Amino acid sequence: MSTPNDASYLDSVRGQVPLYDALQDAAVAAVPFEPAKVLELGIGTGETASRLLGRYPAARITGLDSDPDMLFQAREVAEEVSLARMEDPLPDGPWDLILSVLSIHRLTDDQKQTLFRRVREQSKALVIGDFVSLGADQGRTQVEGDAYPDTAEELAAWCDGEITWQEDDLVVIVADYR
Repeated sequence: MSTPNDASYLDSVRGQVPLYDALQDAAVAAVPFEPAKVLELGIGTGETASRLLGRYPAARITGLDSDPDMLFQAREVAEEVSLARMEDPLPDGPWDLILSVLSIHRLTDDQKQTLFRRVREQSKALVIGDFVSLGADQGRTQVEGDAYPDTAEELAAWCDGEITWQEDDLVVIVADYR
């Protein structure tokens, strides 16, 4: 796979996630209110953060990612970036919004449920955009590495959220804790 600094990186991601742009747009559109302080889990190269800032230019985004190469690019978009895993303690909140696109599937069920409990304690809202399980050999998304997709209904129940968009094996879930 290409490195984040490679101009073809985004094309590589789009090859693995054919509905990538639709997912990104749906995730940003699902944000339930104008957030001032945002934490993005798995910020990657900053693509989602950039789109969020296009809609909410006053938002201050802190991004976490476990890949230092990804963070190098995300620094151009986010106010602050940190090398961290989603399993680590969250940075001090409170947060208006915690956002994660194409990262939650890397966690086991127990890790997801633990993360959602921590998010609920520190945030007014959660938006997840990710791929989900539709059953064996269904869905067009193909990711490299370990992946533990659950059904959209399971994710929504675990975070007390609702499914606001779904196409093929991609989903956006919003939990408004206000």
